[in-house]
Amino acid sequence: MAKERKLGQGLSAIFGTDADGLLETIDEIQRNPKQYGGTQELNVDDIQVNPYQPRKQFNEEALQELADSITEHGIITPVLVKKTDFGYVLIAGERRLRASKMAGKTTIPAIVRDFTDEQMMEISLLENIQREDLSAIEEAMSYETLIQRLGYTQEQLAKRVGKSREHVTNQMRLLKLPKEVQQMVSDKVLTMGQVRPLITLEDDEKVIEIANQIQKEGLSVRKVEQMVKEVKNPTVKKPTVKKSDPDLENVQSILTKRLGTTVKISNGEIKIKYNGIEDLNRILEVMDCLDD
Repeated sequence: MAKERKLGQGLSAIFGTDADGLLETIDEIQRNPKQYGGTQELNVDDIQVNPYQPRKQFNEEALQELADSITEHGIITPVLVKKTDFGYVLIAGERRLRASKMAGKTTIPAIVRDFTDEQMMEISLLENIQREDLSAIEEAMSYETLIQRLGYTQEQLAKRVGKSREHVTNQMRLLKLPKEVQQMVSDKVLTMGQVRPLITLEDDEKVIEIANQIQKEGLSVRKVEQMVKEVKNPTVKKPTVKKSDPDLENVQSILTKRLGTTVKISNGEIKIKYNGIEDLNRILEVMDCLDD
């Protein structure tokens, strides 16, 4: 009875101040359903997925393995749901629900508890952050949701999920990237390390351009960092070479042909190339500069 009363209190009082306390309590509820009112066999089609579920992609191979296990052994751990006017909403256990459907099950054992929307959101997000292999973008979106909906600061959130403040900050910065690039990270086309340098660029089109180049060429993190550095600090342009005077070029061409050697005219100087004394005497003879 004490536990029943405890579940009616606020989330912090129920689960403590960190994610581990929350997850341990969820585990306890699911391991010992009799102490929390027992389980009910619910139609799988009557259970809606948690709207606060941060995971957008599920590993089909892992789900199939779980489905095979359910076919052979049944559901060992019941799912946790909330009763609503329209049926039930899942709080914890979406992989089990999905795998049960894959296994052809029409019902699933469930523990029905009365949670607020805020509690449902925090349970779902923290469970996924702590236990599931969320993509970097899914994790970042989870953090953003907790901060916006529950009023956490980044420091409070970091303590709540058992991560460093720096980790939370770095993950959330990924949401500054264009949606196209975020999707590339979610699809595991690009890694967090590869796209992190792009966050500092303000030109979305340039970010997308570089992201596509990273994917196409398989660029390393170091190479991406160098590219971003060059974009932010372009090298000083070389001075434009002045166009040559066409009249001087014409004279230069005439002298080259006349003397049979390379002649350059620039900056008020005429430079004549020669190879050895004999060639020099030849040029001087052509120029009629030798005494008879």
